[in-house]
Amino acid sequence: MSLALLPPAVLSQQGSPDEAQKHALALASTAVVVLAPAAAAYADIRLPPISSDPNRCSRVLDGNTIGQANAVSDVLLDVRQCNLKNSKLVNVTLSGIVMDSDTVLDGSNMEQAVLTKAYAVGASMKKVNLSNAVLDRANLDGVDLSGSTLYNAVITGTSFEGTNLTNVIFEDAVIGREDAKRLCRNPTLKDESRDQVGCAD
Repeated sequence: MSLALLPPAVLSQQGSPDEAQKHALALASTAVVVLAPAAAAYADIRLPPISSDPNRCSRVLDGNTIGQANAVSDVLLDVRQCNLKNSKLVNVTLSGIVMDSDTVLDGSNMEQAVLTKAYAVGASMKKVNLSNAVLDRANLDGVDLSGSTLYNAVITGTSFEGTNLTNVIFEDAVIGREDAKRLCRNPTLKDESRDQVGCAD
């Protein structure tokens, strides 16, 4: 942020150019924090290289416990190219987990899992139990969720562009207003599933 953009009153309060510069940097940092979620929704995602950790796929069974709300963790949960079919991930925190089109979670039990800021674009999650799970600011674009259960799940700020929602159960799910609009625009959301989401048509 340029000092020239600061109001005169702000500059006068700083007492010196150095103090004013510090104040400007503080304001700039705040602006970045506020704008980051909106920018992230439209920016191209740049993922790190796939981890070379030989145990990276199995680490998902323990999840992470640091920074649940903001997906800050000591270790990246990288399950790209991992076959985790029929895994038991009950009550596991998977904040910031990274998946890809080669990730398979079909038939897994993810009841009460926390998927804050999960990046799961293109993953296969057919017939997954996500009852009582938290899907917060997650990217589920292109995911195959067909036949999955999201009973009583909490869904906020999550993207479902191109997601297969065939026969997905949303009964008693808590769904944000904008999330419901996005879900209702998905052509694979039909019949009882649409009623459960609260689609108008």
